[in-house]
Amino acid sequence: MTGLRVVLVEDHPVYRQGLALLLAEDDITVVAEAGTAAEGLAAVAEHLPDVVVMDVHLPDRSGVQVTRHLSTHHAGVGVLVLTMDSSDDTALAALRAGARGYLLKEAAAETIGRAVAAVARGELLVAAPVAARMAGLLTRSSPGPAGTVLPAGLTVRELEVLDLVSRGLGNCEIARRLFLAEKTVRNNVTALLSKTGVGSRAALVALAHEHRLAGAEPDDG
Repeated sequence: MTGLRVVLVEDHPVYRQGLALLLAEDDITVVAEAGTAAEGLAAVAEHLPDVVVMDVHLPDRSGVQVTRHLSTHHAGVGVLVLTMDSSDDTALAALRAGARGYLLKEAAAETIGRAVAAVARGELLVAAPVAARMAGLLTRSSPGPAGTVLPAGLTVRELEVLDLVSRGLGNCEIARRLFLAEKTVRNNVTALLSKTGVGSRAALVALAHEHRLAGAEPDDG
């Protein structure tokens, strides 16, 4: 996907400028740069970009708070969090706030460009180290804490799909790994969203991590 329009919200000007040059190589146009949350919100309102690439730690407001505001007032704008903070708590907070991507600044240059394109397509992308820890919770043999079993229950297939969704995989890759039709995967994701009552793939990953759904007993169906 080329011709994307991006707003950068990053308080380190040297890194921000370097990132703008890097994205330009992938035919991604940085329409505005901001060093604070307030500047970022103003830039988004003015330019309505495809994606906001944002740090978590900003001088006037957290990137998580900005993401929550954007998901409410500019739902069509994708947010890719790009940060040094690899903590599970921060990643979960960002995903719950509505971020479509959570990437670490240590990522390879080409990965960042692909991540922006993925977020613009509406895909969920989580940095591999963070996603691996989230997925690890889904494969624990011990049951989760009381009250974490979903009322409607999950089927075996839905748990398999949930595991791969939690790793940040798209429907096409999940279908390939499970030898399913992509439409079947979409149907399973829709069922997961319905059963959990969450509104996005990002929120689904956050819920899976938080509630350790591997401890839930699947239905026979």
